[in-house]
Amino acid sequence: MNDDANGERDDSIVQRARSGERVAIEALLVRNLPRLEAMVRLDAGPAVAQRESITDVVQSVCAEVVKDLATFEFQSEAAFRCWLAMHVRHKVIDKARYYKAQCRDSAREAEASTPSVFDVYRTLCTPSRVMSGREALEHFEAAFADLQADQREAITLYRIVGLSYPEISERMGKSEGAVRNLVYRGLARLAIAVDDR
Repeated sequence: MNDDANGERDDSIVQRARSGERVAIEALLVRNLPRLEAMVRLDAGPAVAQRESITDVVQSVCAEVVKDLATFEFQSEAAFRCWLAMHVRHKVIDKARYYKAQCRDSAREAEASTPSVFDVYRTLCTPSRVMSGREALEHFEAAFADLQADQREAITLYRIVGLSYPEISERMGKSEGAVRNLVYRGLARLAIAVDDR
């Protein structure tokens, strides 16, 4: 296992989190911030991304997660990431509803990405397709948004959250073969869209 930034082994943090230690769960939250940011960016869509700072949405999700830690029973880091994804989904839906109800103008420019998000996006493309710069990031996110909803969900759960195909199958209510097909076809479409840039 790897050491975290404080020199503590991953298995030690996970073990302490399993025993319900709040500090360990918060350390896992910090460790998963790049994944959390990627989830927010990919789930936000233009209605939210044009009006909200991604960093602000991430911070808001983190605040809710920390507040809700007492209700979370830690089983695994993958389950923890699913819980984070659920918080992201609820936050994005709430924000989208708010802006739809308010019918606000999209005058605010989306915030530039932090380098950590590129590390997570690299798991979706080969190194030759690694992107840099705001324009490339926006192109990638637009291509991801053009995927079918179930492809986006399957790819996010597989590549960003880190669930196995059987876990995704159970979560999405689809066969394992169907989930594999969603991930494969979605990644292929994404690669073509990124290459066509």
